[in-house]
Amino acid sequence: MNTVELLWRRELPAGPRRGRPPKLTHDQVVTAAVSVADRVGIAFTLRHVAEALGVPVMSLYSYVDGREQLLELMVDDCRATMAFGDVPSDVPGDVPGDWRARLAAVAADNLALFTDHPWLADVETERAVLGPGTLAKYERELAAVESLPVSDVDKDAALSLVLDFARAAARAFSHAARERDREAPGDWWDREGAVLAKLGVTDRFPLAARIGTAAGRAQGAAHDVRRAYHFGLQVILDGLGSRTSR
Repeated sequence: MNTVELLWRRELPAGPRRGRPPKLTHDQVVTAAVSVADRVGIAFTLRHVAEALGVPVMSLYSYVDGREQLLELMVDDCRATMAFGDVPSDVPGDVPGDWRARLAAVAADNLALFTDHPWLADVETERAVLGPGTLAKYERELAAVESLPVSDVDKDAALSLVLDFARAAARAFSHAARERDREAPGDWWDREGAVLAKLGVTDRFPLAARIGTAAGRAQGAAHDVRRAYHFGLQVILDGLGSRTSR
């Protein structure tokens, strides 16, 4: 099957089958691959998936053409989970409030999705995944921007802006979590800041010293990804509001 046929496999009529029945289903392969990627990240291989399923790696080519096709199936499967409500918030169109509240819910939903499947934030492609999960997610999220008094092209751009922001934020959350697992921010600053203080850099970089100190005290760290997320989202929503009120 080509990729689109595989993505829509549940809705295509089953054709005649020859030979022995397959040992696995496509759904089993995709589910195993998602579980593997959740564990090892975007660098997973077909060998990882085969080991998880307990089958020879070459047998996977009976189900997919290769890793890239499998990755599209995985992406669509994860998006289908979001589209059909297995996330914290309601459907964006049903969220109480205006388009700002609905777009905030979209951002929160995507942050939750990337938290559950961090490798999704590292999938780089300009091409759309033309599967039922992706289209259902897109339809669901467009409800958040439908009321905006802008063109359909700008509605798509507004949604894309929020999705890209959520994706970048998820990467920052993931990196921060790994760093904090290794060392608490306070311990890092006690060590590195002590060395920096001996160099007397405050006079050379007065703005960095003043603002950096204020931010560090307020945040308890050099950078607070959660604070940055909420600040950035409000700036985006304020910008969209300003643009649409013209």
